[in-house]
Amino acid sequence: MERLDGGSAIPPHLAGGIVALGNFDGFHLGHQAVIARAVDQARAEGRPALVATFDPHPVRHFHPDTAPFRLTTLDQRERLFAEAGADGMIVFRFDGELAALEAEEFIRERLVGLLKIGGVVTGEDFTFGHNKSGNAVAMAAFGARYGFTDATVGAVLLDGAPVSSSRIRDALREGNPREAARLLTRPWAIEGTVQHGDKLGREIGFPTANIDMGNYLRPAYGIYAVRGRLPDGRLVSGAANLGIRPSFNPPKELLEPHFFDFRGDLYGQRIEVELIDYLRPEAKFDTLEALVAQMNADCDRARAILAA
Repeated sequence: MERLDGGSAIPPHLAGGIVALGNFDGFHLGHQAVIARAVDQARAEGRPALVATFDPHPVRHFHPDTAPFRLTTLDQRERLFAEAGADGMIVFRFDGELAALEAEEFIRERLVGLLKIGGVVTGEDFTFGHNKSGNAVAMAAFGARYGFTDATVGAVLLDGAPVSSSRIRDALREGNPREAARLLTRPWAIEGTVQHGDKLGREIGFPTANIDMGNYLRPAYGIYAVRGRLPDGRLVSGAANLGIRPSFNPPKELLEPHFFDFRGDLYGQRIEVELIDYLRPEAKFDTLEALVAQMNADCDRARAILAA
C-alpha cells in the first residue's frame, strides 16, 4: 500500500488504475461498496486499485471555524483502504488551488494528466469541481471524452435510510456508539499519542492513557466501555472518560482510557481506542471517595459489557 500526493505524477507501476473517488471519511458501509466495486474492477482488468481522498475535508477549507467533525485520520483511512484491497491511497490536498478548478480541469489535469487513470468509481451523490459543478452525469461524459471507464454506486440502505457519515456523527453525538459501529461495520476509534497528565488517576488506582481529541468529532461526553489497540498489536479492555473532567480544575478536554489489569508505560506511543458502549454522562463529585466508588462501578459494568 502506497500513499501518494494527488498533485504529483503517479509512479508508472500504478498508472492506468481504477480509482475510487470520494471523501470516504469513516469508511462506512456505503464507502466500502464504492471501494469494493473499484477493487473488483481493477482485479478483473489486471489494473492497480486506488482510492483517492481529500485532506483537509472540503468543509474545513470553506468553513474553517466549523467544530471538529472528522471520523478518521489519514493514517486510519490508509489502513482501512489497504485491508479493503487497495494498492495505493491518493491524497488530494484540498486548498484554494484545487477548489478553484472547474470540473473538467480537475478531470483533465489531475485524474487524466497526473494519475493517468483507467477508470473511476464514485458514489451516486459525489460532486467535484468549482461550486460542485461536476456530478455523476458529468463524470460519465468526461469518461467518454478522455477515454476512461466510469461507474456509479448507489447508496447503501440500512433500516430504509442511506448509510452516511452524517448519520454516524449523529449517533456518536447522541451517545450511541453501537449504532455508529453498525453503520461502520466496526467500532468507531480514536487514535492518538499518549501524553502525560496530572497523574491523579494513578494515585487513586486508575491510571489512564490520556489522548488529545485533535480534529476528531466530539461524541457525547461521558464514560465509555472501550477497547484499546496497543502499538504491539495487543487488544486491551477498559473504561474511559471522554470530556472535560468536571470534578477537576481546570477543565481539560481529553479521552482518558483506563485499561484493566494493564501494566506498562504507554507515554509517547500511539494507540487506538474503540468506543464500544456508552455508560453514563460525565458528572461532578463532591468527594474523592464518591468519585472512586463510581469509577469502580463503571469499571465493573464495562467489564461485564466487554465480556459479553
